[in-house]
Amino acid sequence: MALLTIHSVSAQPIVPYNDQKIAEEYGFSSAAFDSLATFLEEAGSSSMLILSKGKIVFEWGETTRRHTIHSIRKPLISALYGIFIQQGIIDTSETLNSLNIDDIYSLSEIERSARLIDVLKSRSGVYHDAAANSRGMIANRPPRNSYNPGEFYFYNNWDFNVLGAILEQKTDKSVYELFHDEIAQKIGMEDYNGEFATINGEDPDAKIPNTDGFYQLEPSKSNFPAYHFRLSARDMAKFGQLYLNNGTWEGQQIITQEWIELSTQAYSITNERYGIGYGMLWYVLVPTEQRTSKSFYHTGNGVHFLAVYPASEMVVIHRVDTEKPYTFNQGDFYRMIELVWASKIE
Repeated sequence: MALLTIHSVSAQPIVPYNDQKIAEEYGFSSAAFDSLATFLEEAGSSSMLILSKGKIVFEWGETTRRHTIHSIRKPLISALYGIFIQQGIIDTSETLNSLNIDDIYSLSEIERSARLIDVLKSRSGVYHDAAANSRGMIANRPPRNSYNPGEFYFYNNWDFNVLGAILEQKTDKSVYELFHDEIAQKIGMEDYNGEFATINGEDPDAKIPNTDGFYQLEPSKSNFPAYHFRLSARDMAKFGQLYLNNGTWEGQQIITQEWIELSTQAYSITNERYGIGYGMLWYVLVPTEQRTSKSFYHTGNGVHFLAVYPASEMVVIHRVDTEKPYTFNQGDFYRMIELVWASKIE
């Protein structure tokens, strides 16, 4: 089993998951990991990694293989915003109007008054059509101009897509180059090189290119393409560890701790029963009667998972090859999370 080079604050050596002594040293059950591996095989996962204190305690599947990450693109963009806000290149008080943002079905004066901070929180109040919208986004999207900017949370691909366009406008680089230069290279990602392509999402014969990312144009819906990333599990794990390290990597502050804290606050409660909120492009598990600490995560297509649990010093990555027919479902997703926590013995 190949080991990953994931550097932690303590810079201790990386260990494989199937070492019973090490698993138990880090507070996990090797037997429970065997059960988890069996489940992943039967359910149709592609790969999984669990990191504890920067060390691999569980590794299963094709962890070096790139797949589309779907909605997990949002934390990647959030990280880039944190970097360029800190550098003074981006001002979150700017409005869509001052940024000259418009779309094929012209934005109203109210919509153009949305600030960048509103867009980052998915509270822009802009309900224009967008590339790569899911059926749920389309079915639940409010009518245009039904809410003022900042007034209402709606998980909205228009917001997410335009955030990428604004980054590119401000830096004169693609989001893929930005991620490569500002993050991937600096934390030693091994499978991401920043190569990208463009597809027409309205072409039924369009195929996902074998690149690190691709723009999905849907010109009848919006001027702004969706931007999809393709990452391996081991590279995604490094990104999660960067956040667990409060933005530092081998002594270098890549993302400020202040931005990590700000972007992983719950500005909107999306599920009160389970204490789930949305921050700035991250889902947040807020403290409740059942849990005393905050953690944050994002899913992709309901099956991919990037989760950071600061209090437990854990990063969890789960992948499915959604570029071909797959069997892993939402019930499997919840069962997978149960088995992860069942493996922890302290």
